[in-house]
Amino acid sequence: MSLKINYSGSDLECGTDEAGRGCLAGPVTAAAVILPINFSNSILNDSKQLSEKKRITLKPIIESDAICFAVHHISEIEIDAINILNASIKAMHTSISKLTKSPNFIIVDGNKFKPYQSIPFKTIIKGDSKYLSIAAASVLAKTYRDLYMEKIHNEFPMYNWKKNKGYPTKEHRTAIKKYGITKYHRKSFRLLPEQYKLEL
Repeated sequence: MSLKINYSGSDLECGTDEAGRGCLAGPVTAAAVILPINFSNSILNDSKQLSEKKRITLKPIIESDAICFAVHHISEIEIDAINILNASIKAMHTSISKLTKSPNFIIVDGNKFKPYQSIPFKTIIKGDSKYLSIAAASVLAKTYRDLYMEKIHNEFPMYNWKKNKGYPTKEHRTAIKKYGITKYHRKSFRLLPEQYKLEL
Protein backbone atom coordinates (compact mmCIF):
# COMPACT_ATOMS: atom_id res chain seq x y z
CA MET A 1 0.00 0.00 0.00
CA SER A 2 1.46 3.34 -1.01
CA LEU A 3 1.33 6.17 1.52
CA LYS A 4 -0.94 9.13 0.90
CA ILE A 5 0.54 12.59 0.62
CA ASN A 6 -2.22 14.43 2.39
CA TYR A 7 -5.27 14.10 4.66
CA SER A 8 -6.84 17.56 4.61
CA GLY A 9 -6.09 18.77 1.09
CA SER A 10 -4.15 21.70 2.54
CA ASP A 11 -0.80 22.58 0.97
CA LEU A 12 0.59 23.40 4.44
CA GLU A 13 -0.40 20.20 6.24
CA CYS A 14 2.08 19.17 8.92
CA GLY A 15 2.74 15.59 9.99
CA THR A 16 4.11 14.94 13.46
CA ASP A 17 5.37 11.88 15.34
CA GLU A 18 7.63 10.97 18.24
CA ALA A 19 10.30 8.38 19.05
CA GLY A 20 11.52 6.96 22.33
CA ARG A 21 8.30 6.81 24.30
CA GLY A 22 8.96 3.31 25.62
CA CYS A 23 12.63 3.83 26.49
CA LEU A 24 14.11 3.59 29.98
CA ALA A 25 16.70 6.30 29.34
CA GLY A 26 17.13 9.44 27.29
CA PRO A 27 14.69 11.93 25.83
CA VAL A 28 11.47 11.54 23.94
CA THR A 29 11.99 13.17 20.55
CA ALA A 30 9.39 14.54 18.15
CA ALA A 31 9.56 15.90 14.63
CA ALA A 32 7.15 17.96 12.55
CA VAL A 33 7.34 18.00 8.75
CA ILE A 34 5.49 19.88 6.01
CA LEU A 35 6.04 18.19 2.64
CA PRO A 36 5.25 19.70 -0.76
CA ILE A 37 2.01 18.43 -2.26
CA ASN A 38 3.95 16.78 -5.13
CA PHE A 39 6.42 14.95 -2.86
CA SER A 40 6.97 11.27 -3.58
CA ASN A 41 9.43 8.69 -2.33
CA SER A 42 9.23 4.95 -2.90
CA ILE A 43 11.26 3.99 0.21
CA LEU A 44 9.65 6.23 2.83
CA ASN A 45 7.50 4.37 5.35
CA ASP A 46 6.92 4.13 9.09
CA SER A 47 10.43 4.32 10.60
CA LYS A 48 9.84 1.06 12.51
CA GLN A 49 9.47 -0.76 9.15
CA LEU A 50 12.76 0.62 7.82
CA SER A 51 16.31 -0.53 8.45
CA GLU A 52 18.67 1.91 10.16
CA LYS A 53 20.54 2.24 6.86
CA LYS A 54 17.34 3.29 5.03
CA ARG A 55 16.44 5.80 7.76
CA ILE A 56 19.90 7.36 7.53
CA THR A 57 19.56 7.52 3.71
CA LEU A 58 16.11 9.16 3.98
CA LYS A 59 17.06 11.80 6.58
CA PRO A 60 18.86 14.24 4.20
CA ILE A 61 16.27 13.61 1.45
CA ILE A 62 13.42 14.59 3.79
CA GLU A 63 15.37 17.59 5.08
CA SER A 64 16.13 18.91 1.58
CA ASP A 65 12.72 18.17 0.00
CA ALA A 66 10.47 19.31 2.88
CA ILE A 67 8.93 22.78 2.81
CA CYS A 68 10.11 22.89 6.43
CA PHE A 69 10.84 20.54 9.32
CA ALA A 70 11.79 20.76 12.99
CA VAL A 71 12.86 18.34 15.71
CA HIS A 72 12.70 18.69 19.51
CA HIS A 73 13.92 16.58 22.45
CA ILE A 74 12.18 16.53 25.86
CA SER A 75 14.62 15.38 28.53
CA GLU A 76 14.22 12.50 30.94
CA ILE A 77 14.00 15.09 33.78
CA GLU A 78 10.93 16.67 32.21
CA ILE A 79 9.45 13.25 31.36
CA ASP A 80 9.65 12.39 35.08
CA ALA A 81 8.06 15.73 36.00
CA ILE A 82 5.10 15.76 33.58
CA ASN A 83 4.79 12.04 32.51
CA ILE A 84 5.62 10.45 29.18
CA LEU A 85 2.32 11.20 27.41
CA ASN A 86 2.47 14.92 28.25
CA ALA A 87 6.16 14.99 27.35
CA SER A 88 5.46 13.35 23.97
CA ILE A 89 2.74 15.88 23.16
CA LYS A 90 4.93 18.76 24.36
CA ALA A 91 7.75 17.54 22.10
CA MET A 92 5.33 17.50 19.14
CA HIS A 93 3.94 20.95 20.00
CA THR A 94 7.44 22.40 20.33
CA SER A 95 8.61 20.91 17.04
CA ILE A 96 5.52 22.41 15.32
CA SER A 97 6.28 25.79 16.92
CA LYS A 98 9.82 25.68 15.46
CA LEU A 99 8.61 25.26 11.85
CA THR A 100 9.46 28.22 9.62
CA LYS A 101 5.95 28.12 8.12
CA SER A 102 2.83 27.82 10.23
CA PRO A 103 0.75 24.79 9.24
CA ASN A 104 -2.96 25.14 8.63
CA PHE A 105 -3.67 21.48 9.44
CA ILE A 106 -1.84 18.94 11.61
CA ILE A 107 -1.94 15.16 11.30
CA VAL A 108 -0.64 13.20 14.29
CA ASP A 109 0.47 9.59 14.62
CA GLY A 110 -1.55 7.74 17.27
CA ASN A 111 -4.70 8.69 19.13
CA LYS A 112 -3.49 11.20 21.76
CA PHE A 113 -2.91 14.89 21.12
CA LYS A 114 -3.88 18.26 22.57
CA PRO A 115 -4.94 21.22 20.44
CA TYR A 116 -2.02 23.34 19.25
CA GLN A 117 -3.03 27.02 19.05
CA SER A 118 -6.27 26.94 17.03
CA ILE A 119 -4.95 24.79 14.18
CA PRO A 120 -7.30 21.92 13.28
CA PHE A 121 -5.80 18.45 13.68
CA LYS A 122 -6.54 14.77 13.17
CA THR A 123 -5.05 11.88 15.14
CA ILE A 124 -4.47 8.82 12.96
CA ILE A 125 -3.69 5.38 14.40
CA LYS A 126 -0.75 3.90 12.47
CA GLY A 127 -0.56 7.25 10.67
CA ASP A 128 3.15 6.72 10.08
CA SER A 129 2.30 3.86 7.71
CA LYS A 130 -0.53 5.80 5.99
CA TYR A 131 0.69 9.37 5.37
CA LEU A 132 4.03 10.52 3.99
CA SER A 133 4.44 13.55 6.26
CA ILE A 134 3.90 11.48 9.42
CA ALA A 135 6.29 8.82 8.07
CA ALA A 136 8.85 11.57 7.39
CA ALA A 137 8.40 12.91 10.92
CA SER A 138 8.83 9.39 12.34
CA VAL A 139 12.11 8.97 10.42
CA LEU A 140 13.49 12.33 11.60
CA ALA A 141 12.41 11.79 15.21
CA LYS A 142 14.03 8.35 15.23
CA THR A 143 17.29 9.33 13.51
CA TYR A 144 17.81 12.46 15.64
CA ARG A 145 17.08 10.54 18.83
CA ASP A 146 19.38 7.69 17.80
CA LEU A 147 22.21 10.19 17.19
CA TYR A 148 21.62 11.67 20.65
CA MET A 149 21.71 8.23 22.29
CA GLU A 150 24.91 7.33 20.42
CA LYS A 151 26.47 10.54 21.76
CA ILE A 152 25.58 9.90 25.41
CA HIS A 153 26.62 6.25 24.99
CA ASN A 154 30.21 7.53 25.18
CA GLU A 155 29.57 8.74 28.75
CA PHE A 156 28.11 5.42 29.92
CA PRO A 157 29.22 2.71 27.46
CA MET A 158 28.29 -0.12 29.84
CA TYR A 159 24.57 0.29 28.93
CA ASN A 160 25.30 -0.03 25.17
CA TRP A 161 22.89 2.77 24.21
CA LYS A 162 24.51 3.00 20.78
CA LYS A 163 22.83 -0.35 20.10
CA ASN A 164 19.69 -0.48 22.27
CA LYS A 165 19.03 3.32 22.17
CA GLY A 166 17.69 3.17 25.75
CA TYR A 167 14.94 0.64 25.06
CA PRO A 168 14.23 -2.01 27.73
CA THR A 169 16.29 -4.82 26.22
CA LYS A 170 17.55 -7.66 28.37
CA GLU A 171 21.09 -6.28 27.96
CA HIS A 172 20.04 -2.81 29.13
CA ARG A 173 18.18 -4.15 32.16
CA THR A 174 21.11 -6.41 33.09
CA ALA A 175 23.40 -3.35 33.01
CA ILE A 176 20.98 -1.39 35.23
CA LYS A 177 20.96 -4.28 37.69
CA LYS A 178 24.76 -4.41 37.69
CA TYR A 179 25.70 -0.69 37.59
CA GLY A 180 22.58 1.09 38.87
CA ILE A 181 21.13 4.10 37.08
CA THR A 182 22.52 7.24 35.45
CA LYS A 183 21.32 10.83 35.18
CA TYR A 184 19.79 9.86 31.82
CA HIS A 185 17.50 7.14 33.21
CA ARG A 186 13.80 7.94 33.65
CA LYS A 187 13.13 7.59 37.38
CA SER A 188 9.36 7.45 36.87
CA PHE A 189 9.64 4.29 34.73
CA ARG A 190 9.80 0.75 36.01
CA LEU A 191 13.46 0.25 35.21
CA LEU A 192 13.63 -3.34 36.33
CA PRO A 193 11.02 -6.11 36.54
CA GLU A 194 9.51 -6.77 39.96
CA GLN A 195 11.91 -9.57 40.83
CA TYR A 196 14.83 -7.11 40.94
CA LYS A 197 15.00 -4.55 43.71
CA LEU A 198 16.55 -1.26 42.73
CA GLU A 199 17.43 1.47 45.19
CA LEU A 200 16.61 4.81 43.61
